[in-house]
Amino acid sequence: MSLAGRTALASGASRGVSGEAARADVQRWRARSAAILTGVGTVLADDPRLDVRLEAAGEPPRPLRVVLDSTLRTPPGARLFSVPGEVLIITALPASDPDWEPRCAALAAHGARIETLPAVDARVPLATVLERLGELEINELQVEAGPTLAGELLRQGLCDELLLYVAPKLLGPAARPLLELPEPASLEAALGLAIAETARVGDDLRLRLRPRAAGAAEQH
Repeated sequence: MSLAGRTALASGASRGVSGEAARADVQRWRARSAAILTGVGTVLADDPRLDVRLEAAGEPPRPLRVVLDSTLRTPPGARLFSVPGEVLIITALPASDPDWEPRCAALAAHGARIETLPAVDARVPLATVLERLGELEINELQVEAGPTLAGELLRQGLCDELLLYVAPKLLGPAARPLLELPEPASLEAALGLAIAETARVGDDLRLRLRPRAAGAAEQH
């Protein structure tokens, strides 16, 4: 993100906000994760692969890639399916819906595994998603998502840490935000974060932050 917490221009252009060193560092965090979670909005807007790309020799780790997709809008031709590794799509679309079978069949033909979880207001509650991933023995989940999903995870107290790369750039007031959160009624009511770690990565600053309710910051 930029110094002002913006992740992309209003047009959606985001490549180059952070430098090459930061992008390479993200790969190491992906490699240590059991799964990477995103939302269908990010799949439609950015078409990410979410795979691990490391320069080290040998077979790279292949974390489970998870897409939250309430109505199965993930395109069968998405780049997620262009690289090895498992893709799990979690949906709220019931099997009784006439679109369920053809959409599932099209995605399954490209290697996706689809699970329908109980929905509330046509969406799968995020706590239910995390419970299911826990059942699948996912013990470290990295979220790479847009401001809506990321903000909601934080608002509901479901994030243990924020891993942020802050670039010394300013993108202007129309640029897209990192998180969508309700405006606090006062400064005292604003969400507080504890600094667990800071590190310079190339020209950027990497911050590991923890919501204060999650516990005290580590000492480094």
